[in-house]
Amino acid sequence: MPDGQALPKLAFIVLRQLNGDTPMSTTRTQVAIVGAGPSGLLLGQLLHKAGIDAIIVERQTGDYVLSRIRAGVLEQVCIDLLDEAGVGQRMHKEGLIHGGFDLLFKGKRHRIDMNQLTGGKNVMVYGQTELTRDLMDARQAAGLTTIYEAGNVQVHDFDSQKPRVTYEKNGQLHTIECDFIAGCDGFHGVCRASAPKNGIKEFEKVYPFGWLGVLSDTPPVHHELIYANSPRGFALCSQRSETRSRYYLQVPLTDKVEQWSDEAFWAELRNRLDPEARDKLVTGPSIEKSIAPLRSFVTEPMRFGRMFLAGDAGHIVPPTGAKGLNLAATDVKYLSTAFIEYYQENTEAGIDSYSERCLRRIWRAERFSWWFTQLMHRFPGEGEIAQKFQEAELDYLIHSESGSRTIAENYVGLPLDFGDH
Repeated sequence: MPDGQALPKLAFIVLRQLNGDTPMSTTRTQVAIVGAGPSGLLLGQLLHKAGIDAIIVERQTGDYVLSRIRAGVLEQVCIDLLDEAGVGQRMHKEGLIHGGFDLLFKGKRHRIDMNQLTGGKNVMVYGQTELTRDLMDARQAAGLTTIYEAGNVQVHDFDSQKPRVTYEKNGQLHTIECDFIAGCDGFHGVCRASAPKNGIKEFEKVYPFGWLGVLSDTPPVHHELIYANSPRGFALCSQRSETRSRYYLQVPLTDKVEQWSDEAFWAELRNRLDPEARDKLVTGPSIEKSIAPLRSFVTEPMRFGRMFLAGDAGHIVPPTGAKGLNLAATDVKYLSTAFIEYYQENTEAGIDSYSERCLRRIWRAERFSWWFTQLMHRFPGEGEIAQKFQEAELDYLIHSESGSRTIAENYVGLPLDFGDH
């Protein structure tokens, strides 16, 4: 059903159409994908490769989608999936392979050698904006349908054999009839909001701080990421390329971006780094600055009849540990495989197991992101003893091979079949 604000406008349009004043449009496809972020675009590309027709509907403009600054650390599962979709060429050319990262606490840095600890696994730093651009370009080159600036997007009859998606554009009501609906429309999207209230359960933890992020055209302070636990709060030194850096500071939820000048940001970042990084830090004007709240959120289940949730529509993780985009890619892997099996092998096994398989992996990543967030941040009201507990655990992690391997295994991403045997 449309929400309370959309209903009057949509009802007016429907009334005009019934009176013959406004043309109607009906289109048929196999899979209607709601949302043209990385999840929706990647799903569309994989389905196209398998000969399955899909239409993507997005309420924002393409430029707006590309303007969203998000994560940039890709697990091997995500890298392999982009290769499978045929959009990995630029990623391999421009992406930065990282075999480890640094944990900074008590003023000193300690490297976690992911490559050595996990039998040769790495991660790749490649910005989500660039990944999204690659998927957009591939879809456009293939002449596939993506509808941007779609108003009043609604999902209907997904509990039947004939689901459909409606949207309004240029004063006209459009209907997409389909076999399945893929809800890739994010945390605030219409798909999860349309699920039956008595058939959905939501789990949420909201953290009492945010991340103030700055993007700058400056060389990174270090060739790998630095996660800093400081008495002043958490900091992260990340990057998008050899000439573009991404830095974060833990800040109170009450802070506003306008309160933070570039000079104040760089000064506070220096205060949370070790002497070597402090000396090597190259500063410059910010080209993007924002504060993101942190939350852990999971929806159960992720399937409602013939509608499936994927990515942020079904789960949110704190950015500590860089799991958000990678989890979304795993959802897409499971969902695309399920659709391909349905159309090519006439089996619903993958569809029926989709939610369970996704949630098992999601909760593992949620646990790791929650644990890493608890370990690295200052929590209001916990006092100095909490800092001592964190430092003691970090000291154990870096001096225990088992402890180091645990964090390395989770950071590079557990195998898709982990725990299946």
